[in-house]
Amino acid sequence: TINLSCRFVALAHLVGGLDEAALRQLGDLRFALEQHREDGMTPKNLALIRCVLTDEVWSRVTKLPDQLMRQARLERRHAPVRAAVLAQIAVAVAILTVAPIRLGNLAGIRLGENLIKPGGPQSNYFLAFSKYDVKNRVPLQFKLDETVTTIINEYVHDFRPDLIRGSNADWLFPGESGGHKEKISFSTQIVDRVEKSTGLRITVQQFRHAAGALILKHRPGEYELVRRLLGHKSVQTTIK
Repeated sequence: TINLSCRFVALAHLVGGLDEAALRQLGDLRFALEQHREDGMTPKNLALIRCVLTDEVWSRVTKLPDQLMRQARLERRHAPVRAAVLAQIAVAVAILTVAPIRLGNLAGIRLGENLIKPGGPQSNYFLAFSKYDVKNRVPLQFKLDETVTTIINEYVHDFRPDLIRGSNADWLFPGESGGHKEKISFSTQIVDRVEKSTGLRITVQQFRHAAGALILKHRPGEYELVRRLLGHKSVQTTIK
């Protein structure tokens, strides 16, 4: 119910038609419900973590981007847009497995601004967000490895042009109206494809829980490392 209130607020801003007073009232109602959220992880998230900590399950997720890119290459000639969407999901999953960012940041990645190659065209990507781009005002920076860089390069050069429709917008994941891809539909595509291909139903937010659990499995007690990866302000948030 608390999460549903968050969705209503997001839809109200997306659809429009409400004045500022009504939007503030919706926001106040959502905040009031947040006070009833229990500390710690929900049973649903704990069940996900148990799956993630099973090696063969998570390995299926990490192998998925390569599988999706192979499928996208096969479909590119006769269904270029569908192939490009598959490549989008491949890139999103590849990023989330090494840089578990929030959905808003994922959808809003800009080439040359958030996704950069400071070492030159042949170097690996860095993914960076200033504090003004992040929900809790904590700047984030991730160095992406060669595997993820290769997938992004192929998507940007071979598949993304079929989605920008002549636009010069710099979104990594362009939408249909000139902006970035709509968050809710993008999230749904990612969740459904991962579940269909691996059997694991995991949301973009739950990639963050998974990252923390995997680090703590191999490096018990390293809460500060998890805090930095997830961009929490307080280590108490991470521990909780």
